[in-house]
Amino acid sequence: MYAVVRTGGKQYKVAKDSVLKVESLVGDVGSKLDLEVLMLGGDKPKIGAPLVKGASVQCEIVEHGQGEKVIAFKKKRRKNTHRKRGHRQHFTTVKVLGITAGKE
Repeated sequence: MYAVVRTGGKQYKVAKDSVLKVESLVGDVGSKLDLEVLMLGGDKPKIGAPLVKGASVQCEIVEHGQGEKVIAFKKKRRKNTHRKRGHRQHFTTVKVLGITAGKE
C-alpha cells in the first residue's frame, strides 16, 4: 500500500519505511506527526476530495537540516551593476512508520 501526502505545499508518494526530505516542520527529533492524505493506492485505491476521510500517515522526525547553498546572481550589462545573494533552504527528514486507511 502507498499513499500520496501533502506537506509544505508539495505532494509526495510514500510507502511504509520510506524516508523523505520535506519542507521544514515544527517538532523535535524523534517526535511523531500525522500527514494529510490525498490518495491511497494499492488493490483498492481511494481518492480524496481533497482529503481521504479517516486516513492518515504516521511519521517520525529523523533530523532537521539545511540544503546546499544556491547562489542568485543578477547582472545588468554595461551598467556596472550586479547583485549576489545566497540561500540555504531548511528541511526536515521524516520516516514513514505506517499508513492507516480508516473506515471503508
